[in-house]
Amino acid sequence: MSHYFSEQPRVTSHERELDIDLVDPPLHLRTDRGVFSHGRLDAGTELLLRQAPAPPPCGSFLDLGCGAGAIALTLARRAPASRVTAVDTNERARRLCAANALRNGLSNVDVRGPDDVDPSLRFDLIWSNPPIRIGKPRLHELLVAWLGRMTPRGTAVLVVQKHLGSDSLQRWLSAGGWPAERLASSKGYRLIAVASNPRRVDGDADP
Repeated sequence: MSHYFSEQPRVTSHERELDIDLVDPPLHLRTDRGVFSHGRLDAGTELLLRQAPAPPPCGSFLDLGCGAGAIALTLARRAPASRVTAVDTNERARRLCAANALRNGLSNVDVRGPDDVDPSLRFDLIWSNPPIRIGKPRLHELLVAWLGRMTPRGTAVLVVQKHLGSDSLQRWLSAGGWPAERLASSKGYRLIAVASNPRRVDGDADP
């Protein structure tokens, strides 16, 4: 599965359609091999989309690790006055997400590589099914960087598999100054809400 986190997946393209009926009107997505959750809505993302608190009606939102766009496009549909930044290292994922936004008539989605996001941009809300399998050190570095870019009253909602360390991640976040609480649990996944850390809103503090 390391190709999900590669800039250029080496697996052969094989596109499949996916409909998401958790929003109205439903989303119609094209997915591909080499991009997370090919041809299906994975259980973790489904838990987030079903049970995360409703997003504010407007603001600056982030989908960290956007894949084909299930989370970013749901945010954009539920909060049409918002601006959603969809970030992924995977170029194939970014192409799919941008095309899926156009396909669904969503003009409030901005798809970017991690290094292409305006460093001054701050986020009122982050939704993410983060790439746990990149390993704990890299994951912690990733979260420190992006959680540190929340606004002072910003919130993040993360979905993490229990057997991949959701509970220890929750403790690590709280110990680092980001108050974290479990919102829901289903099918081996935890949904974790993370509050902004006022000491780290500039994203330049050590964990």
